[in-house]
Amino acid sequence: MSTSKPAAAARPHRRPVVRRAVTTVTATGLVLAGAGLLSPAAHAAESDISFSAVSLNKGKPIVVGTSGEVEVPLTYTVKSKVALDSWWIKGYRGAYGKFGERDLPAIATRWSVRTSHAGGYTFRDCSESLTIASRELVNADATTWKTAGTAIKKGSGYDTDLLSATFRLQRASRIQSASASPTVVTKGKAITVSGTVQRANWTSHRYDSYGGTSVRLQFKPVGSSTYTTVKTVTATSTGHLKTTATASKDGTWRWFYGGNSIAGASSSTGKYVDVR
Repeated sequence: MSTSKPAAAARPHRRPVVRRAVTTVTATGLVLAGAGLLSPAAHAAESDISFSAVSLNKGKPIVVGTSGEVEVPLTYTVKSKVALDSWWIKGYRGAYGKFGERDLPAIATRWSVRTSHAGGYTFRDCSESLTIASRELVNADATTWKTAGTAIKKGSGYDTDLLSATFRLQRASRIQSASASPTVVTKGKAITVSGTVQRANWTSHRYDSYGGTSVRLQFKPVGSSTYTTVKTVTATSTGHLKTTATASKDGTWRWFYGGNSIAGASSSTGKYVDVR
């Protein structure tokens, strides 16, 4: 049976953020009543329970700034021959179940579970969302994360599987103080375009200058919806960008940063130049 996304007044299943008292690392997961079990030691998947088709943020990197929260979709399937009390997917980095493991600081909201049966198994196709708060992140979290699935059997027992699905967290970038001058120029004359590229610092909760990074200067002529790269500029140590370009037609200029393994892509606001 399929269930649709609940109305605003409904209460979807929410899995709270839980903190490990020993390491003070924020983690996701359900605590078993009376047992305090958060992340059971990893072991081989049992034949009667398995997780598959795990997809977080539709395979795209998760980009987080310095304030607020980011909500991303999570879908997966749980297959079992036994009845289950609960189950969940968590993200983690480091060695699972070892000292120093870091669990993704997030709150899970389960929106729907579509159940089907075949070959003696029950299949639960789950649709959830994960809410990640920027205040819980540190710069070292900008990396590739792994996933694990845990299912609690009805009555007693559990199964935890280490999964093949991974996802990447990235620190947001931004380009500030973009300008193009003069804004009215004779055809064939030069204009000066400037700006400053910055990257989120999750540890100090601010944006810092992103010096030494390569940023593209792009142009979109009037009547077009597409920007074309004119040149690539390397930011100074303070993140400052400045270059000149020839103005040949009316249009909009912008800076575009394509991102890298730890920083997300961004672009500046466009600046229109009138060519006469």
